[in-house]
Amino acid sequence: MKATAIANANIALIKYWGKRDENLFLPQNSSISLTTDCLSVKTTVEFSSRNKKDILILNNRNYPLNSKEYKKYLKPFLNKIRKLAGTKRKIKIVSQSNLPKGAGLASSAAGFAALTAAVNEALGLGLNKREMSILARQGSGSACRSIYGGFVEWQRGKKDDGSDSFALQIAPADYWPDIRMVICLTSIKEKKVSSREGMAQTVKTSPFYPCWLKTIDKDIKSAKRAIKNRDISLLGKVSEENCLKMHALMITTKPGIIYWNEKTIALIHKTRELRERGLKCYFTIDAGPQVKILCEKKDLKELIKGIKKVSGIKNVIIARPGPGVKISKNHLF
Repeated sequence: MKATAIANANIALIKYWGKRDENLFLPQNSSISLTTDCLSVKTTVEFSSRNKKDILILNNRNYPLNSKEYKKYLKPFLNKIRKLAGTKRKIKIVSQSNLPKGAGLASSAAGFAALTAAVNEALGLGLNKREMSILARQGSGSACRSIYGGFVEWQRGKKDDGSDSFALQIAPADYWPDIRMVICLTSIKEKKVSSREGMAQTVKTSPFYPCWLKTIDKDIKSAKRAIKNRDISLLGKVSEENCLKMHALMITTKPGIIYWNEKTIALIHKTRELRERGLKCYFTIDAGPQVKILCEKKDLKELIKGIKKVSGIKNVIIARPGPGVKISKNHLF
């Protein structure tokens, strides 16, 4: 009853912001993402009668079971799994990640996707990718997208039980080999307002939230057309516009949520400046201060040169389309 899985973070191009069901993690709108090849979480799990309680070790640090995050998010998820598998055994989870936690780089998405796949293997649940997507969604909404590689759509669904809210692959990782996502880390600090808390407040208080929902279908259609045609200009344009709309919602939440810092804003201006000079580059920003810039391989060198002129960037990561979740035989314990 032991298994290991590796999942990669996905970066949303058409954003998910707001739930219609907090318990089942059902989204208010559909979304589209790109699974990266370089931001990953590796997780080993073991269900054993020797475990007197759940054990959680993240990046070589024992995670306290009295923490808010364990009680509110992980424990309910593990209990759903135990119920599904018909077991009361406690679990040991050891996880290694190269993503800063809570910094707007989808660490929870990769984490819950890896956990779901490892549990599926360890318990012999026999879930297919669609079923794993539905289960992973109930740990972290966007985790359902990290089950798949390449370009992925998380469908909103309409049913109250969430059975039609899952992710599907739009195109595999090798469909668009020349696309790149340049991830600029402007801070490695954990954000003060989590995505879950932020979107709940936005749905309740932003006067513009209904307008956001009215524009999503059009954005989804445009993004899917751009991916199909490998059109960087269309994909970049709709991704950038969708990102700014989402952050406008956050700013008009009560109290206003502003994830950006001065380097975030400097990178926005730098991307636009480079585009005015003829470079096909477009930014997107999730619930955090990190800026991700879409471009194609031929423009990468010039883009990196321009980014380096913005002072204070912690790190620059060049990502390509990456694979979906996979099982590994190399355990962490």
